[in-house]
Amino acid sequence: MGGTKTAVEWLASVAPDPRGCRREWERNPHGVALLPAGRAWDVLILPARLGHPTLAVLTRMSGRPGPVLADSGDNRIGFFVPPGTADRWLGTGVRTAGAGTWIVVPHPGRPSRGVRWVVPPDGSGALTDAAPLELAMHEAAARLVLGAGEGG
Repeated sequence: MGGTKTAVEWLASVAPDPRGCRREWERNPHGVALLPAGRAWDVLILPARLGHPTLAVLTRMSGRPGPVLADSGDNRIGFFVPPGTADRWLGTGVRTAGAGTWIVVPHPGRPSRGVRWVVPPDGSGALTDAAPLELAMHEAAARLVLGAGEGG
C-alpha cells in the first residue's frame, strides 16, 4: 500500500476524534460510525432505482468509482464525491450530504447491520468525480425511461 492510509484510517480521519472513532467503530455491534461529510468527501444520494444503473454505467465508463454506500433497505445509493460538490449540486431527486451533515458509515471490511458498502473505500482517498457521475446518471435515467416505455 506504500504509505497510503488504510480505508479505516481515511474514513476516521474526518471524525472530531479519529482514534476514539476507530475504537468505537471496533466495539460497535452494528459496525457503523457517524461521520461528518464535507471534510474529505461529500455524498450524493440517489434512489436505488437510479443509483444501481448509474453505478453500472459509471463503472463501464471509467472503471472503479470511489466509495459507494447502500442504505439498510437498499433503497438509496450514496456516491462519495469531492468536498463542496453538495453545495453546487442541482440534480432533482438527489439528496446531498455536505458540510454540516453527518452520515452513517459502515466499517470497511466488516459486516454491518443496515448500511453497507457497494464499493468499499480502498484507503487512497479516491472519490467519484461529479462530472462523469452526472453523465452516468443521465444515461441511466434515459435507459430507465426507454425501458419503461417498452414494457408498458
